[in-house]
Amino acid sequence: MTRTRSLATGLLSLSSAAVLALASAGAATAKPAGFNDKKDPSVVSITVEGAGAAEYWTADKMRAAIPGDVLASKALERGNRSKAVEKGKSSEVKSTRGKQTIAVSETPVKHIGKVFFTLGGANYVCSANAVASVNESTVSTAGHCLNDGPGAFATNFIFVPAYNNGAAPYGKWTARSYHAPTQWSASGDMAYDTGFAVMDKLDNQTLTDVVGGSGVAFNQARGLTYKSFGYPAASPFDGQTLKSCTGTATPDTTNPQFGTQGIPCDMTGGSSGGPWFIGTSSAGTQNTVNSYGYSGSKFMYGPYWGTVIQATYNSAAVS
Repeated sequence: MTRTRSLATGLLSLSSAAVLALASAGAATAKPAGFNDKKDPSVVSITVEGAGAAEYWTADKMRAAIPGDVLASKALERGNRSKAVEKGKSSEVKSTRGKQTIAVSETPVKHIGKVFFTLGGANYVCSANAVASVNESTVSTAGHCLNDGPGAFATNFIFVPAYNNGAAPYGKWTARSYHAPTQWSASGDMAYDTGFAVMDKLDNQTLTDVVGGSGVAFNQARGLTYKSFGYPAASPFDGQTLKSCTGTATPDTTNPQFGTQGIPCDMTGGSSGGPWFIGTSSAGTQNTVNSYGYSGSKFMYGPYWGTVIQATYNSAAVS
């Protein structure tokens, strides 16, 4: 039985038409392509209360937060479609301290950051990215960083763009709504491990007015070259600075039913939810997120962003 790499202290075809790519927040002035005013049954959207969340997250709580990949592992245990993957445990992950890593250090990027949240009475951390949207306030992350999959949604959710060694140079942004594929929130299906959060204004400014936002694309060709970003926390990383990996995507042959793709990457816990950009730059268009990996494998996998995840984004972008 293959074990997932713990991202906590280790890590976890559709048509090419109907592509949505917004180059900047300022360009997003109309409803997204393919938007449907009627409620989409493939998307779960809930309103949340952000009051008090920014104050809740002290520097000590942020440093002590548990990397959220363990939530993906728990979702698998609760009955995901594959029995070939099970929860990764930190004790199963061999230390790579002092060894060369695939992931490289990056200077902070304004629109990439960390999300902190509470689920089941525990505090967690993931990575995330601000994306272009009509509301200028939308953040992408992994589905397991919003919802147990299946189960409860997060509380005390904040986004800290350009987090660096405990600093929050652009503030702590609280959430006002969550949007996740029904396939994730109802059954924890790894094929749909993506979610979007819509953030409150801060000092009367919208998120992407302050930090900018990445364009997003759906229903793209497979096998593209990507650059992924995240804040890995397990040895040899400490979660305090931004890292990246670059590579050409290949299918997950261990669990092909997920339809996911992977690139060579040894980022560890805390990198869940970090963005993948088409090409080799953070200025590229986002096309998936860090989702999971396997113990002993230096690959990171992300879900294919097809029509369901596009509908989820559409729901968030106009919320």
